[in-house]
Amino acid sequence: MDATPENNTTLKGTSPVVPIAVNRPCAAVACGDCGVYRLCVPLGLGGGDLSLLESVVRRQQTFRRGELLYCTGEPLEYIYAIRSGSVKTYIATEDRRVQVTGFHIAGELLGLNAIESRRHKCQARALETTSACMVSIERFEQLAKQQPAIQYEMLKIMSGEISHYQELLLLLGKRNAEERLAAYLLSLSRRFAKRRYSATEFNLSMSRSDIGNYLGIAEETVCRVFTRFQEEGLITTRRRYIELRDIERLKAIAHEPSCRAVAVAGPVSGA
Repeated sequence: MDATPENNTTLKGTSPVVPIAVNRPCAAVACGDCGVYRLCVPLGLGGGDLSLLESVVRRQQTFRRGELLYCTGEPLEYIYAIRSGSVKTYIATEDRRVQVTGFHIAGELLGLNAIESRRHKCQARALETTSACMVSIERFEQLAKQQPAIQYEMLKIMSGEISHYQELLLLLGKRNAEERLAAYLLSLSRRFAKRRYSATEFNLSMSRSDIGNYLGIAEETVCRVFTRFQEEGLITTRRRYIELRDIERLKAIAHEPSCRAVAVAGPVSGA
């Protein structure tokens, strides 16, 4: 899900950010806009001391489109902070059926749901060329015992996870196809805005089939609703590029409170 960075200002204590062209693939998020940044600040990143940070973030790794970051049942070694690109998480059943559990964009975290069992509960696959910072869970937990602020920030992140999945249950249980798709587009809009990307123009790196799987509707229905939204002037689509042209009407369809401010931060999904 490539997006258009709206603010390339380098935050104090972070790595310099190179300006990126509109809709360039694999657009990197600034460190200050990354989900793991809230955990880095107690380690001294905000003050410019990177020594503790470097002991936790072991390395950055680039994954090609279709490449797995981790598989179901693998031991938990790292939390992945997506720096650029996008990832889908899913569960494959014994009868080879697949359930998509989430789509994750630059700045979001992966692997949090494996902390309790110490093994990954799903698979994570890159939807495009994706770069991720790999945070050592062992080293992180050692430092968390020494830094209460880290534990508090992790608690807030986990709270956001719970809120997200509560909203997803409501979405799947109480809304029709149009309402689900409108709510999904608005959720992406908020998440991109939170990372200082464009809230109204972005690329959908996931397929229509995956969107339908995630939202619990048929692929044909997804395509039909997209066409209807475009005909009514709510969105513009060109292949995977999408522009949200009428946020207020989308909110009305999704039964969300009307507000003129588009860039509202919402809970970030992770798996």
